Amino acid sequence: MAIISTLLKKGIRLRESLEQEYSHPLELQRQELKKLLIHAADTEIGRKYDFSKILNGFRWGEGEFYERFKSQVPIYDYNRIHDEWWYKLLEGKPNITWPGPVRHFALSSGTSGATSKFIPITKDMVKAIRRTGVRQILSLSKYDLPASLLTKGILMLGGSTDLEFNGTYFSGDLSGITTGRLPIWFQRFYKPGKKISRSKNWGDKLDQIVEKARSWDIGIIVGVPAWLQILIEKIIERYQVDTIHDIWPNLQIFVHGGVSFEPYRKGFEKLLGKPLLYLETYLASEGFLAFQALPNRKSMRLVLNNGIFHEFVPFDDRNFDEEGNIRQDASTLKIDEIEEGKDYALLITTCAGAWRYLIGDVVRFVSKEESEIIITGRTKSFLSLCGEHLSVDNMNKAIELTAEELDMNIREFTVLGVPHGSLFAHHWFIGSATEVSSKKLRKTLDLHLKALNDDYAVERNHALKQIKVTVLPSSLFYEWMKEQGKEGGQHKFPRVLKGDKAAKWLDFLTKKEVEL
Repeated sequence: MAIISTLLKKGIRLRESLEQEYSHPLELQRQELKKLLIHAADTEIGRKYDFSKILNGFRWGEGEFYERFKSQVPIYDYNRIHDEWWYKLLEGKPNITWPGPVRHFALSSGTSGATSKFIPITKDMVKAIRRTGVRQILSLSKYDLPASLLTKGILMLGGSTDLEFNGTYFSGDLSGITTGRLPIWFQRFYKPGKKISRSKNWGDKLDQIVEKARSWDIGIIVGVPAWLQILIEKIIERYQVDTIHDIWPNLQIFVHGGVSFEPYRKGFEKLLGKPLLYLETYLASEGFLAFQALPNRKSMRLVLNNGIFHEFVPFDDRNFDEEGNIRQDASTLKIDEIEEGKDYALLITTCAGAWRYLIGDVVRFVSKEESEIIITGRTKSFLSLCGEHLSVDNMNKAIELTAEELDMNIREFTVLGVPHGSLFAHHWFIGSATEVSSKKLRKTLDLHLKALNDDYAVERNHALKQIKVTVLPSSLFYEWMKEQGKEGGQHKFPRVLKGDKAAKWLDFLTKKEVEL
């Protein structure tokens, strides 16, 4: 296995992975927070919140360090940490939330109702992301894979490596920042290569990849499902073949993240000549938080000893308001205090200068002992106009079941909460070319949602009076994303649209003469 052999020759070992596998999660996290606090003690934020006093807590009882940490450092969301600290980083000031200046910022695709965010990416974070990526590659040794697979190319479909520079800092997609700094040993496996990866025009980039596709021997593809599906369809059409395996016969692994793959599975697998191994990753703009570490599991293992300290906020009405904003008196838990099967919003403290930062994702533990999680949604993507508490997890599953029952190929979907007289309604927009009765589609989707969510079922008899479904060409979803400057790379269509984004979406459809 060329990649693994290369890693071992470079002295990169399984030590960190084994350390996590054979250590108590709390001890790993305790040590990780200590390192972060020591490293940032002399920064502006470290002095304001007296990190030295928190560090003294590590000498005492097992929980004292965390009691001091959460009592001295407030909870931050993006707006608060930006307005108080990160704006200084954008001005080029050093030693604010992490030692030294920050020269790179990842443009996050934002929440369901917000514009892009500038997330600081330090050199330490780039190294941490790389180390976790190595761990994921090495975890492939646990799978029953042919030795020849890891001599093949790895196609990573990401943002442009030609970053914007304003004289003070570089900005772009996280994938563009990290891909532009790949280690030399990895570059011989990496596709589409330096030249194509620099392209800022997404359409041109896809076309260049299509033209090169036949000359590459690809074993692993990495990217957001929607964009990889579009690319594969283009390759199949260009070379007039039946499946992508007619071009890449050794393709065996699809590494994906960002959104649930299940709604895409039915359409995606029609493009294959043989099954793929699907591996999920949790690589956010703020860091590489988790990856699928073991075969035959759909959960991911949190990374506990590589630059990130995790906290967990029970996702309920006590800790969050109806808009998904965290309350300042929210109760937080460390990793030994969580319970399996419950939903938690994530707070992270990182080597990029995020401190008790609400990342916006909601997770559920399926194994406390092994720190295995699934992502169930976003704090602001839960629809709860009247107490229906509909999660993205519910939405994904309902769409998957509906597509299966009606034999539909659903490429994209989103839902808006809208008024219905003095009460409420949900308006679903579904991207599909399959001809189906809108009445039947609405009824099937509604029934699955009722079966999946008791609160939804109750409110359908009370305040949630109507479910409306509009079927659209999937191309309209991608055209709208292009208009918003969110085409390609790590960008994905929001599953829930609220506020300004909802208004822009409806205005876009009106201009396209879609009947609403």
